[in-house]
Amino acid sequence: MSEDPVVRVRGLRTQFGTHVVHEGLDLDLKRGEILGVVGGSGTGKSVLLRAIVGLEAAQAGEIDVLGQRIGSLSGADRRALEQRWGVMFQDGALFSSLTVRENVEVPLNAVPGLTDAQRRGLAELKVSMAGLPWKANENFPSDLSGGMRKRAGLARALALDPEILFLDEPTAGLDPIGATAFDKLIITLRDALNLSVFLVTHDLDTLHACCDRVAVLAERKVLTTGTMDEMLGVDHPWVHEYFHGPRARAAVKKD
Repeated sequence: MSEDPVVRVRGLRTQFGTHVVHEGLDLDLKRGEILGVVGGSGTGKSVLLRAIVGLEAAQAGEIDVLGQRIGSLSGADRRALEQRWGVMFQDGALFSSLTVRENVEVPLNAVPGLTDAQRRGLAELKVSMAGLPWKANENFPSDLSGGMRKRAGLARALALDPEILFLDEPTAGLDPIGATAFDKLIITLRDALNLSVFLVTHDLDTLHACCDRVAVLAERKVLTTGTMDEMLGVDHPWVHEYFHGPRARAAVKKD
């Protein structure tokens, strides 16, 4: 894992009307790491992810992704940069009228020179990489379980061979067996594809299983970052309760 950040956020301010979500937020995602982003309800975990990828406007601050300042890019340069990351949203955000394979083909339509057969083949490869059976290619989202929809969303996020993967609550709603399998898949993909992973979660098991570092959002900023072991020594009421509470002890025992 390199110390060079692939995502660098400095002095971020986001707000909706008079409600300030983040104020003076700083955060780095290092190359090759899986960073878990946690925080209480309303701390803006998903808002932070969406601000980094440009889906929410920031009122102040700087966001650099892969060495490029997000706010200063032209349309063409911005689109080129966006092809270097993939996003998996919590609900999959799949097009209900398209099959799984067709959903994965959507970002591939932006790649010039691909034939229909090549697009189809690449999409089917990504579906397989996400751990879905071959027959899932022809299924519609309504035919899939919640866990399969998440994997389909992951396949689409992988479509353009990204350098950074943004995951929003990837194990939310999954049973323990399915969540464990997804955690293992994230590690496998990171190692095989040399990904950097920004992972919003509330799942302590996921933090223990696959995150190299954890960033805790509180008081409108990143309160602290560190390894899971380092989190246990943080003297802050919410952090202490989160990492030392009953569910935290259960996660440690599973290790």
